Amino acid sequence: MAALRLATSVSHQRLEKRLDVKARFTELTAYRAHLKKMWGFCAALETRLAPQSFAGALPDYDARRKLPLLTHDLVSLGADAHAVAALPRCAALPVEMDAAAAFGCVYVLEGATLGGRTLLPLVENRLGFSSEHGARYLASYGDNVAAMWREFGAALDGWCCVAQRRLTAIQAAVTTFDILGDWLCAEAP
Repeated sequence: MAALRLATSVSHQRLEKRLDVKARFTELTAYRAHLKKMWGFCAALETRLAPQSFAGALPDYDARRKLPLLTHDLVSLGADAHAVAALPRCAALPVEMDAAAAFGCVYVLEGATLGGRTLLPLVENRLGFSSEHGARYLASYGDNVAAMWREFGAALDGWCCVAQRRLTAIQAAVTTFDILGDWLCAEAP
């Protein structure tokens, strides 16, 4: 976990700088657009990250999926479920998807749950949404965010204790940060 944090710090900071958080999370149209883009990213990535991708090393992966939370938010905000399912999906994803690469990809999404704790109050105060209506994705695991992060870290550390696995996870995480930034900041077609 520490190796990933260190190796991805530049990519993580670059993504944060590219996102205009104030605009994305305080204006309804921008917030909706952000949720749609995240849905398209998670739909593509989670399709590739089947539980078997983790070789049994992350048994609670299904509980960590972000797509149901994003779908719930978009429908809560007035989108038709069929329209949500037809949203564009990110085509640029890491090619290799063994367990170590899967851990690297999910490291980015799990880290976003920590960021959601910071963004949720902003969305609650500025847009009036809550974990039950419109901000379930940001609320993610609710009061269990810290525990889920620790459990993910323990699973990652257990699997990526071998140097080659750790390197693969780092490469996948850096690539995922970069792809996510490009996807979120690209103009909608």
